[in-house]
Amino acid sequence: MDDKLVTLSILTYSKAQILKSVLENEGIETVIHNINQIQPLISTGVRVRIKEKDLPKALRVIESSAWLSESVIGEKPAIDKDQKKKILVPVDFSSYSIKACEFAFNLAKTINSEVILLHVYFTPVYSSSLPYGDVFNYQITDDVTIRTILQKVHSDLNHLSNTVKDKIKDGEFPNVKYSCVLREGIPEEEILRYSKEQQPIITIMGTRGRSQKDVDLLGSVTAEVIERSRIPVLAIPENTPFNSFDSVKRIGFITNFNQRDLIAFDTFITAWNSFKFSISLLYLADPKTVTDAWNKIKLAGIKDYFQNQYPTLDIKYDIVLNDDLLENLDKYINESKIDVITIISYKRNIFARLFNPSIAKKVIFHSDTPLLVING
Repeated sequence: MDDKLVTLSILTYSKAQILKSVLENEGIETVIHNINQIQPLISTGVRVRIKEKDLPKALRVIESSAWLSESVIGEKPAIDKDQKKKILVPVDFSSYSIKACEFAFNLAKTINSEVILLHVYFTPVYSSSLPYGDVFNYQITDDVTIRTILQKVHSDLNHLSNTVKDKIKDGEFPNVKYSCVLREGIPEEEILRYSKEQQPIITIMGTRGRSQKDVDLLGSVTAEVIERSRIPVLAIPENTPFNSFDSVKRIGFITNFNQRDLIAFDTFITAWNSFKFSISLLYLADPKTVTDAWNKIKLAGIKDYFQNQYPTLDIKYDIVLNDDLLENLDKYINESKIDVITIISYKRNIFARLFNPSIAKKVIFHSDTPLLVING
């Protein structure tokens, strides 16, 4: 009877390997059945089986984990249209990751949503030489095995969950519903894939801010998510002096006043209408044409449009010269006491992203001001 095998779960091969490693670390003998021996990595419907006598212990291991029940056991649940709104927070256990968590929990309390803490990790099947310069990278050496990596990420995510529980208990974080999810793969790809599956209302990511090295610009996970996400992304630098959107008094909204920008602005105002803030509409102008009569006429028309469309909104109109954009923008942020910069992101092909980095990507590496990127 003790040697009888029972099926604990039916998973993809990669997830079955994760579960097998975790259970065997707890002394539970585990067998994987129904593997395509020729191409096991593409096999589906793999059975994770254990001895019947070990079933109670295996279930306790799963229940005690902050992430197994969310990301490994069972199939992905269907999205209920009536379920709570979600805030996605990709985490890497750094100090700026905790800052993003704090901001997300406070926002979740205000808008009655839940928080998902997502960690994505590498295994040796992925090249460790890829230039990820911001977060999520476990360095792999010859003597580091997959099992060691799994133990590490398992331990780290459980530790983060316990840290969040302690902060809630101490009153540092509000008591909102949250869950931890662990995924294997290329970080930005898995973050974007999970976002598409779960449709959170916003993704909040911690960054180093101004201290980020320029050489890391092309490889940053945060930058890639910002470029490609179809939902709003809020990048929170580690040194942000506030921890809640309630503290935001003035937002700098960069725009060229085209039709798509106006639509995106209206969507932004509708989504964030529960907060009270003023807005500076920032037009990026070429120094050679900033005094042109046509620009003055256009700006006057824009002012009339916004006064009629949003009569109760406190709006300023300013020009930032783009000859030295980052320096001029930084100067404006400091002088005008801007709390958050908002930029509209338009979908671009990979060549444009590589050879002509967007304003959003440049700003996150050269500013300690939070950046909200919305889809245009």
